Amino acid sequence: MATERTAARRAFDFIGCFEGIVDNVERVIQGKDEAVRLALVCLVAEGHLLIEDVPGVGKTSLAKALATSLDLQWQRIQFTPDLLPSDVTGVNVYNRANGTFDFRPGGVFANIVLGDEINRASPKTQSALLEAMEEHQVTVDAKTYRLPAPFMVMATQNPIEHEGTYPLPESQVDRFLMRAHMGYPGRRAEITMLEAHGSDSVIGHLHPVADAHDVADMVSQARAVFVAPALKGYIVDLAAATRTHPSLALGMSPRAALALQRAARAWAAAQGRDYVTPDDVKSLARPVLSHRLALSPDAHVGGLGPEDALEEILASVPVPTGRTAQA
Repeated sequence: MATERTAARRAFDFIGCFEGIVDNVERVIQGKDEAVRLALVCLVAEGHLLIEDVPGVGKTSLAKALATSLDLQWQRIQFTPDLLPSDVTGVNVYNRANGTFDFRPGGVFANIVLGDEINRASPKTQSALLEAMEEHQVTVDAKTYRLPAPFMVMATQNPIEHEGTYPLPESQVDRFLMRAHMGYPGRRAEITMLEAHGSDSVIGHLHPVADAHDVADMVSQARAVFVAPALKGYIVDLAAATRTHPSLALGMSPRAALALQRAARAWAAAQGRDYVTPDDVKSLARPVLSHRLALSPDAHVGGLGPEDALEEILASVPVPTGRTAQA
């Protein structure tokens, strides 16, 4: 039986499954190939995704299309100032019939959880997600409940309207593996969108092309992707450079270094490789790291952004070359 399972894992077509999911999601989300791929890579890397963009560019549709394509359960939590932590995690309700307290799960009990406009809820409610995001479990009244696998939080923020919002604390921002931007579609993609969505709901006709077992196989293959010692040293050097850069008051945490390695492994597997290259690390440095970096006061005054400091760091830290980057 063990031999059969091993053979099945070897026969699993990671790229075919990955590309099939991307193509299916892109029936709903036109012209945003990078955002779709980053979302799927984030899921395979067992992380969470923060999407910052203006309303109406497909953030909710992306979460729903991804869940539907994978035949996964999804929940949407609309974060508002009056949302309570128990609305997120769940609550024990007294059952008069048998004199016991029954647990009623909150919105976080799903495979893919969309936290819509997460910065509109109070910090107390935002923090209700911390345990779920880090440990994939929820503790209510000293009892722990496991969340379903796979599990990913896709949270959205509107970068324009800040009135009545509560900025996410650094401890929570650091728990998001990536930050992505949807952006406006190009002209051709927007015309295609008008044709596809003009008369009917595309999501309503979307069918699964994979399932939770396929996701588990992809996660397993991504974990096995080789990272050379030189590349691990490169990630550590990037972290050290962010911690000493004059424009940054807060650099990469050890969690950020682990996140970059996990994301690079998943990205390499999606490219059909069983090893990570320096280009994988550099390609994912921006979505994985930019939201974790905090500017110094002088950099704020100078009009710089975390991305500017990150560009300088990527240009200055020596990149492993030759066989040391793969051996």
